[in-house]
Amino acid sequence: MNASSTSPTGALAGIKVLDLSRVLAGPWATQMLADLGADVVKVERPLAGDDTRHWGPPFLRDDAGNDTREASYFTACNRNKRSITVDMAHPEGRALLQRMAQEADVVVENFKTGGLAQYGLDYDSLKALNPRLVYCSITGFGQDGPYAERAGYDLMVQAMCGLMSITGHADGEPGGGPLKVGVAVIDVFTGLYASNAILAALNARDNARNGTGLGQYIDMALLDVGMAVLANQAAGFLATGQAPGRAGNIHPSLAPYQDFPTLDGNVLLAIGNDGQFARFCAAIGKLAWSQDARFATNTARVRNRAALLELLKPQMLLRSTADWIALLEDKAVPCGPINTIAQAFDDPQVKARGIRKTLPSNAGKGIAAIATVASPMRLSATPVTYRHAPPALGQHTDEVLQEMGLSPSDLAGMRERGAI
Repeated sequence: MNASSTSPTGALAGIKVLDLSRVLAGPWATQMLADLGADVVKVERPLAGDDTRHWGPPFLRDDAGNDTREASYFTACNRNKRSITVDMAHPEGRALLQRMAQEADVVVENFKTGGLAQYGLDYDSLKALNPRLVYCSITGFGQDGPYAERAGYDLMVQAMCGLMSITGHADGEPGGGPLKVGVAVIDVFTGLYASNAILAALNARDNARNGTGLGQYIDMALLDVGMAVLANQAAGFLATGQAPGRAGNIHPSLAPYQDFPTLDGNVLLAIGNDGQFARFCAAIGKLAWSQDARFATNTARVRNRAALLELLKPQMLLRSTADWIALLEDKAVPCGPINTIAQAFDDPQVKARGIRKTLPSNAGKGIAAIATVASPMRLSATPVTYRHAPPALGQHTDEVLQEMGLSPSDLAGMRERGAI
């Protein structure tokens, strides 16, 4: 894994990552590292590739507006990477990956527990070749415990960790019942935690003051992450022993902090302190509400939520959504629309921040460019760069392997033998 001829810049320039992961959690972690400048080589199965290349519709469209066979899902988490196709079950393919791991700083994989040992690509095997290696395994349930051998998926973990039990409307209300979050949040959070752990391990290895010079093993589990991101809801349970339930868009510890019907739609009111509530009451000519003992403090408002909503809901119906936003935006009272994703991308703030990025594509199939969502990491001195669109399957196989010293005839022979 020698440096690419187009060496990246950024906070992680010079870091080499061998990405054996697929689907979402692992690729999300490695995309973050790639955005920060690491050279991430994504290893995919010959012919098939990452599962998400086929998870459609929706599919990418060619320049004529027609669907291709390339699923858009893959593009969410594979920007700035180079794709190679190697068959790890083939002896030559396995030897290639072991050689790449010797030159890598990081390996990320999300195979079943112990699944890579048969290929000599597990941590113990690769550590013997490269003691400086930081090796991150991502599984559903971790490397130990009674569920260690189980496959784990985001939806399953959303259910098991309790997240679905607090998401959705309460039983007995219209549409009541547990719901999954609209994005695979456990996978995404696992990717975030994994990238943080990898950076910490690299610092522990290389820190100028007390670095060990050695890599280490990182055991990331979706269930662990699911429990961790329950955040204040878990803290409330641990403090009281009472499991929270579903309450729609109502915040369990703040009021008013929810959506409201308006004259022409819906609006979100997110009042987080007593000063905001007082300013809100003054704006609508109901200052007495903020002086009422039932509503004067947040704790009182939460305890008297039903009485507050009985007064508030009719008031919210008197103005349009746009009028509510116009009334409150200069009074430091958090208030906003409930956008569709299309409306969110059309929002002037989203446009001003450059959230939509369009990258030239070399993927062929009539796809000249691929749109992607910008990284939220804004570093002043070592900014995120957008070097490559999500790659076509095996787009960089020859490039990467020739950097390792293999000749075109070597590659031709390996292809003929099915190793790459």
